[in-house]
Amino acid sequence: MNCTIRDMRAALKEGSATSADIIKKSAAAFEADKKSAAPLNAFLEIYEDALTKAEAADAEIAGARSSGTLDSLFSEKPLLGLPFANKDNISAKGKRLTCASKILEGYVAPYDATVIARLEKAGAVPLGRCNQDEFAMGSSTEYSIYGATRNPVNRDYVSGGSSGGSTAAVAANQAVFGLGTETGGSVRLPASYCGVYGLKPTYGVLSRWGVVAYGSSLDQVGILAHTPSDIAEALDAMCGADMYDDTSADLPGKEKLLNLKPCGDAPFSSLKIALIRQFLENKGLDADVGKVFDETRKWFESRGAKIEVVDMPVMDASVASYYVLALAEAASNLSRFDGIRYGRRVDTGEGYDELYVHTRSEGFGAEVKRRIVIGNYVLSEQFSGDTYKKGMTVRARIQREMAALFKTYDAVLCPVCPTPAFKLGQKVDDPLEMYLSDLFVNFVNLARITSLSVPAGITKEGLPVGIQFVGPMFGEAKILELAEAWEADHPGCGVPLGTK
Repeated sequence: MNCTIRDMRAALKEGSATSADIIKKSAAAFEADKKSAAPLNAFLEIYEDALTKAEAADAEIAGARSSGTLDSLFSEKPLLGLPFANKDNISAKGKRLTCASKILEGYVAPYDATVIARLEKAGAVPLGRCNQDEFAMGSSTEYSIYGATRNPVNRDYVSGGSSGGSTAAVAANQAVFGLGTETGGSVRLPASYCGVYGLKPTYGVLSRWGVVAYGSSLDQVGILAHTPSDIAEALDAMCGADMYDDTSADLPGKEKLLNLKPCGDAPFSSLKIALIRQFLENKGLDADVGKVFDETRKWFESRGAKIEVVDMPVMDASVASYYVLALAEAASNLSRFDGIRYGRRVDTGEGYDELYVHTRSEGFGAEVKRRIVIGNYVLSEQFSGDTYKKGMTVRARIQREMAALFKTYDAVLCPVCPTPAFKLGQKVDDPLEMYLSDLFVNFVNLARITSLSVPAGITKEGLPVGIQFVGPMFGEAKILELAEAWEADHPGCGVPLGTK
């Protein structure tokens, strides 16, 4: 499967490919990969009804072709017959939903998440469930009861996290596009590590209904794909207000997403791009990442954009603020997994307190327990006024300063991560080092703005490097148009395997 959405749709329309054949090839690749010496471990399962849904899509296409209404059909269902990868924390009715955890092992989702329902309405086929860090807590997809997901570019390295399974599936051309979730960089980070595009939309643009919560004020569904136009098409199908999610919102400029156009020379000449001084001065920036970032900056300048460095000292506190708030919300959200209502139940007959303790002790992994303990510590009576409120104060300041910045600048340019992908096992026992992988991404979630990880280059070892195009709230169309211009000058940069 080596096509973009546009290429694959054209093949389906002309009859040179069928959705059923695509699904069969994906399932065969999944089964073969499981038996390999170093399995990718991106998909946990291919959904049993994926082939049935693909055959139904093929029947619709055949009927429309015979009646001369193909264009009308694909106008109504622009993603018809196209398979996508689903992260293991997004509900798909009748399918297992485990968050890569022991405590939800065997749980079956009773309804579709809004994003799944909207994709299916557009004709897309849910292909399968993908691996992730347990409860989306991690930066490498190594904290999973199913084992780590490998990087398809080099299987000795991590795929990034927590949406590493969906990202690896897309990067390995096992799915046309994929869904991930973001709390503090969990789509952009693996996109950078695996060499594909990864969008973190503005908070509320994609409904969170049916998505297992980590940090509710930060969580957002994200999209992984080979090109900016692929991301734009998936975003168009899913975005908009949802009656089941009071935090959801319509996306202004949505009409620009279909048939996405690259930003032209005239707009480039009027662009003002900000570089954040605190990120430029970070001493942990890998030399190869710095080189790719510098080349990306020069590309913007060559197109006529004006680049300026801005000073934002509050960014030095963004990681601390993020982890205070995210872990506090995680401790609260995960309290529902108690062995009483659903999921794993370990009952020794000693009473409710012991049931609760044994269920959570056996059901949660070490990293999830670590974050629950820290979150409860932050929320404890003697510390909540000091720590949690300071975290909220920093967040509010980041939101204000980013809003003010975007009154002058069109976008922010910065690396996704200080380093490229690291080797499997290298940081799994060093949580602080793992947390610092999020150094350049957390501020986007805190400010509730949008950002796109763009595959911008490779290291001397051949590992991908992503650079962020960060836009204001509801600035998705703008940054995707910038990325489409990048893609036009760097064709195939987001398709790391199989098509170059």
